Amino acid sequence: MPTLRRIEKMRQVLQNRQPDLAVVCENIHDPHNVSAILRTCDAVGVDTVYLLYTNTPFPKIGKKSSASAKKWVNLKRFDNALELRDHLKSQGFTIYATHLSEEAQSIFSIDWTQRSAIVMGNEHEGVSREILEIADEQIYIPMLGMVQSLNVSVATAVILYEACRQRLLNDFYPHPTATKDSIEKRLEEWKKK
Repeated sequence: MPTLRRIEKMRQVLQNRQPDLAVVCENIHDPHNVSAILRTCDAVGVDTVYLLYTNTPFPKIGKKSSASAKKWVNLKRFDNALELRDHLKSQGFTIYATHLSEEAQSIFSIDWTQRSAIVMGNEHEGVSREILEIADEQIYIPMLGMVQSLNVSVATAVILYEACRQRLLNDFYPHPTATKDSIEKRLEEWKKK
């Protein structure tokens, strides 16, 4: 049974969860990258990470390397991009694919206070053609150096902290939809972890 101090910490974390901000990991194969993404998601309050694995097995994530973040973030697996799209759209999400293209918008021009699902692609191939077809928008991180890409876990952190910054400025922490009842219900689940 968790201590009273631990229970209070869980309550505070739960009231800051962002049910309208999600990350999709598409075929990310390095367990260290997935672990780092999960840690960042937990840190900014992402409630659910969607795992889209169509051509790469999901990597084995150790408790130590993920700092137990996978215990505190909901994970939902999909093996089909169209099913993922249907699920996200049924939840009212706008789907943003990270992709360097003429159509892509800077992450700084997006209103991250809206329901947003951010797709992060495979380390070598980026997002798939299927993701580009289902995405509502393409986004990129402005870069001023010679190299035009970041490690996928670093890129995820950069995007999520821009979303966090906007949400902090707009009083999303604690989240406006967090009710005492919803927090207490989730707290009971978390106490068992």
